[in-house]
Amino acid sequence: MNELDVVGVRVEMPTNQPIVLLREVAGDRYLPIWIGAVEATAIAFAQQGVVPPRPLTHDLFRNVIDALGQRLTQVQITSLRDGVFYAELVFASGVRVSARPSDAIALALRTGAQIFGSDEVLDEAGITIPDEQEDEVEKFREFLNQISPEDFGTGGNK
Repeated sequence: MNELDVVGVRVEMPTNQPIVLLREVAGDRYLPIWIGAVEATAIAFAQQGVVPPRPLTHDLFRNVIDALGQRLTQVQITSLRDGVFYAELVFASGVRVSARPSDAIALALRTGAQIFGSDEVLDEAGITIPDEQEDEVEKFREFLNQISPEDFGTGGNK
């Protein structure tokens, strides 16, 4: 397993499909995962430190985990089958729960859990960005600093 950081989320044009971009901590690969608008908003909220007046789904799940005395230690992106990514939530107690990567990432950002990707997933779907394209990644980061969760088409207050 390779530790990953969340670079951020953005909307891919022209399809208007949100994408979360992860970066290998001890390597040079990036892992793009296409996600839903609600999950993109949840990830953007967590990255920006937005606290909604009422808990959204991922906030609620974090609260339930805390109330049950559990601790989420890791999110693992375990496989890629037929173009679909799979992940698991790993708890301190050893319990593992299957999850969509987008939900798992949103939860990891709220709990401080580490995110990992399997070698197989990174070998198959990871991309290496050459040095000359690093300025594109920097532009992407600047874009992320300016985007708001409302840009994903939901106000997040449902």
